[in-house]
Amino acid sequence: MGNKPQQPNTSDVIQVRYDKLNALKEAGRDPFVITTSARDTMTETVKNNFEEYENKTVCVAGRIMSKRGKGKVSFLDLHDKTGKIQIFAKFDDLGEEEYGFLKKWDIGDIVEVTGFVFKTKMGEISIHATAVKLLSKSLKPLPEKYHGLTNTDLRYRQRYVDLIMNPEVKDTFIKRSQILSSIRRYLDGQGFMEVETPMLVANAGGAAARPFITHFNALDEDLKLRISLELYLKRLIVGGLERVYEIGRVFRNEGVDTRHNPEFTLMELYQAYTDYHGMMDLTENLYRHVAQDVLGTTVINYNGIEMDLGKPFERITMLDAVKKYSGVDFNEIKTDEEAKAVAKEHHVEFEDRHKKGDILSLFFEEFAEEHMIQPTFVMDHPIEISPLTKKKPEDPNYVERFEFFMNGWEMANAYSELNDPIDQRERFKAQEELLAQGDEEANTTDEDFLNALEIGMPPTGGIGFGIDRMTMLLTNSAAIRDVLLFPTMKSLDK
Repeated sequence: MGNKPQQPNTSDVIQVRYDKLNALKEAGRDPFVITTSARDTMTETVKNNFEEYENKTVCVAGRIMSKRGKGKVSFLDLHDKTGKIQIFAKFDDLGEEEYGFLKKWDIGDIVEVTGFVFKTKMGEISIHATAVKLLSKSLKPLPEKYHGLTNTDLRYRQRYVDLIMNPEVKDTFIKRSQILSSIRRYLDGQGFMEVETPMLVANAGGAAARPFITHFNALDEDLKLRISLELYLKRLIVGGLERVYEIGRVFRNEGVDTRHNPEFTLMELYQAYTDYHGMMDLTENLYRHVAQDVLGTTVINYNGIEMDLGKPFERITMLDAVKKYSGVDFNEIKTDEEAKAVAKEHHVEFEDRHKKGDILSLFFEEFAEEHMIQPTFVMDHPIEISPLTKKKPEDPNYVERFEFFMNGWEMANAYSELNDPIDQRERFKAQEELLAQGDEEANTTDEDFLNALEIGMPPTGGIGFGIDRMTMLLTNSAAIRDVLLFPTMKSLDK
């Protein structure tokens, strides 16, 4: 049996690169003193418009991702943000000195190449180099080409390497950017105004979540990182802006899993003189617009499941969804005790403080949520789990709220917003009692927000969209970390 080739010691490989850099410095060619590039053309522009560029001199710049050839002829693959192109370099054209430096380039080096566009005998569009320049020396080798960067933990920690090695990762984040642009175009076209509200707040309200707490030394006060965008945006509705939205980071001091990261991107919008039915129409139109705009189709495929955004979205009440999938009709249940008894029968865990509405919600999560695969609005939640929402006039135990589901995931949450300051104060009071009982996710009373409601807020529809989950579905990404450029990771020092 023959001996296996030895893996070069990584530190030796790195030392060779440092030695090359030192040699360049001694020759007066330190690449790190170069401040700019004469690049005038992107690689994909050349490849997509060959007839226009044939025999024309261009200047390209990017990272070397492969090199081959021998003697006095070399071939390099140069990658820029648009794609890659082959570089053809000859000793005869560049001369002994320049060609000698080019031969010492490493995979990962960032270079500039000037040359004329041609097609090789094999039919590959290439650039015949007439001048070359090293712009930045790569001092650490990239992962081995054929195995790539497969360790997912390392991919998330070193996203810069992941983006270099895995083109599909770059495509995901390009799509994410396009999704955000498409959302903004749609809302701006509907007369909405994009605004920015504080991230550091005295009162982190508007959602059921545990906040991060920090200390502001200058005022000697504890502040929280916002958990939602809601209460400030509603103040702007009071101020007469009528249609506002914000896309921004929110922070929740909770667990990490495939769909949760402690900081994530939320979009909330509020529209005066409409209700949750208006928010349903807006959601349906927005999702349809973004899918068509970014993907070119309203039919999306996620993990083998086809979802059609082109068809009217299903609308079902939470009561009907629970009845359909658990067989329990909460209309027949009159008291909290009856609800708890039914929960025990169906092995649904609950806490002593839970009321009938809380248990209805737990039943929905247990039995119905996983079935919400096609785009579905689940409407009319119990009041116990909706402290900022208008009651249904015909049944004050329920509120004008919906959650939008796809693939069994909650994608958006919307209300006919509560604009009654007296009712709102009572709901805050109930939340304070829950806080006192140990519910760390309960809201506290926001006196300035109540003051705004007393000034007067028109009937308003509001909604919050999870941008990361939307991106996951539209890019067929398995986990939230795959659509966050730099997800939260446990420190390697721990």
